[in-house]
Amino acid sequence: MTDSSLPLTFDPATLDPEAAQLLPRLASPDAAVRRIALLALADLEDEAVLPPIVAILRDDAASEVRAEAARVLGAWERDAVVEALCSALVDGDTAVRDATALSLSQLKNVRSGPILARWSGHAEPFVRAAVLRALRELRYAGAREPALAALHAPEAAVRLEAVSVLGWLKDRSALGPLTALVTCDSHAEVRRAATGALGLASAADAQTVDALLSALRDDAWQVREAAATTLGKLAAAQACDALLAALDDAYWQVRLQAVRALGRLSDVRAVAPVAGLLTHAISNLRKEAALALGELGDAQARPALEVAAADADPEVRKAARIALAQIDGAGR
Repeated sequence: MTDSSLPLTFDPATLDPEAAQLLPRLASPDAAVRRIALLALADLEDEAVLPPIVAILRDDAASEVRAEAARVLGAWERDAVVEALCSALVDGDTAVRDATALSLSQLKNVRSGPILARWSGHAEPFVRAAVLRALRELRYAGAREPALAALHAPEAAVRLEAVSVLGWLKDRSALGPLTALVTCDSHAEVRRAATGALGLASAADAQTVDALLSALRDDAWQVREAAATTLGKLAAAQACDALLAALDDAYWQVRLQAVRALGRLSDVRAVAPVAGLLTHAISNLRKEAALALGELGDAQARPALEVAAADADPEVRKAARIALAQIDGAGR
């Protein structure tokens, strides 16, 4: 399928006989008949039938038929089709809008990017969010500016999609705006996403690490979990004390990520606190503690790991054996 412009008018006489036979059924008063005819036309995989399908998306009285047209058109990456899908994001029916957003998110040709980008400033929040999601899935490098602008949107859903775009782009020029969201955004899910997106930073980015340390004390445990994860990715040595404190977090998910992060910091102060988790009631925590001790590679952990090697959970036993082997290798 090519990307040249698609004329939205057509001559039925140019259609092949099968398509010409199906076309009158699109005018049937029965929505079910129109929908079946639509699917049959799409099965022909003939570009000549695209204009009537676009017309169905735009004009059909039945929302279920319009939604089907949105799904069908997602397979055709022609400029006019992409424009028609973008226009359908403001359809009055939720199912049509959702089907359209899904089709846009499945576009594969990066040449659709500029069309999507033009819709990123639309007044409707749903349109902006859907377009940003499509730009991210399309892996369109030109999404940077629309995403940066969308970080200031009043709607959390739009900001969330913008963060996802910038996280994928891994553009360090976005560090400042993303860091600001981590500490200032009013919506926990946006703070969580921004915290995860900061994995593009480095441990030398002091302002970013400070924001992540602040996020480790966020009211929302999901943000704290993301902060521990990102600090581990950055191997930020200055986070050791805060991560040790996070081992006492009320949520085991946060503790698990703090354990993983501590394993990457190579700070022997973590050995005893992490070894203490080898007897925790949650087996996932015991397993992660064993693996972290292996990464730390300190012989002080050997007695606790030898006990863990007989743990009731096979995954914990396996992790303990791996850790003991790592410690033995480090001691040679």
